Amino acid sequence: MRISVSSDMDEPVARLLVAELQRRGHEVRAYGALRPGADAQWAVCSEAAARDVAEGTADQAVVCCWTGTGASIAANKVPGVRAALCTDAVTSDGARRWNDANVLALSLRLTSEPLLKEILDAWFAAEPSQDPEDRQNVARVGRLDAARKVS
Repeated sequence: MRISVSSDMDEPVARLLVAELQRRGHEVRAYGALRPGADAQWAVCSEAAARDVAEGTADQAVVCCWTGTGASIAANKVPGVRAALCTDAVTSDGARRWNDANVLALSLRLTSEPLLKEILDAWFAAEPSQDPEDRQNVARVGRLDAARKVS
């Protein structure tokens, strides 16, 4: 899988994230502080990673900042992106399952190595729900994006 990763800070957990994704066999494209010379502002690098997903050059993305909130907000401004801030494995599973999230947002402050692995395990194990109500909700979010493009 092609995964774009961004971080506004060169923190150990961000480097571990890249290494862990590569260890799992994913092709990683790095942005922000993880890419020498790149703009590391959270809004800039989170948008770049999210755009890869929206444009189809990445299957998914993981965006990181100190709390994870700024990265998730910036990523969610890109039409077609459904970014979810996940601080535990249960939330990660639900984000993929019920929300068909395609971008994982993480807190550099809260995410430890064991927790990172649990979150990634749950993220990659979960499949988007085919329940009609869940699909209707995801479709509604897509229509919100479409309406935003028109205005």
